Amino acid sequence: MGVDHLVWLPVGVLAGALTQRVTGVGFALVSAPILVLVAGPFEGVLLANLLGMVVCVVVLARTWREVEWRRGLLLAVPALVVIPAGAWVARNVPGPPLLVLVGSLVLVALAIVHLTRRVEVGHGPAGAVAAGATSGFMNVTAGVGGPAMVLYATSTRWDHRRFVATFQLYSVLVNGASLTAKGGIGGLDARVVLVALAALAVGLLAGDLLSRRVSAERAGRAVLALAVLGALSTVVKGLLAI
Repeated sequence: MGVDHLVWLPVGVLAGALTQRVTGVGFALVSAPILVLVAGPFEGVLLANLLGMVVCVVVLARTWREVEWRRGLLLAVPALVVIPAGAWVARNVPGPPLLVLVGSLVLVALAIVHLTRRVEVGHGPAGAVAAGATSGFMNVTAGVGGPAMVLYATSTRWDHRRFVATFQLYSVLVNGASLTAKGGIGGLDARVVLVALAALAVGLLAGDLLSRRVSAERAGRAVLALAVLGALSTVVKGLLAI
């Protein structure tokens, strides 16, 4: 990875970290398309999985008392089952088509987030299995497993605090499995990992200050615009390369 990538890489991480701290969700949704643009479809998603897991471990350490363990595992198991298939797609689809796939999945995820108040999915175990499997596939291929979980939580009227806590457990398991299925982080440049982790720490600290001055609604609109722009740019880059 060139020096220019090391310059632009923190932008995606900072944007995702700020989003996570100000709004409570959305790290991967914002950071993944930007990371894919600067690092490529495979490495970018791999890095998004790693950083997403780190963020969730931090949040889980604060919220573990609210975790609904049984429900979290019910969602995680189908996700873990489909992850090997998604990892195969990520490894074997050529770069340009994979860029189009990643960008398109992010756009679908954004549409899901936008429609969460209007659309309901199935309840009970069947709905949990469908949500988990969809989330797992999108996580390992595009780094954005959260929207399917948000849709499920909204349609089942899951208590927000318990959902947030349980989602951290789910994300740690799924991101860890995604990293393992794609061979771990050994292929990532050590400089990239260090720069990304430093940007993550700075972004979370800056987000703590920003959250006191910016409303969640205003931040949410900025997040949506940034995520759409990143996803569209990813699709366009892939189409031009094809």
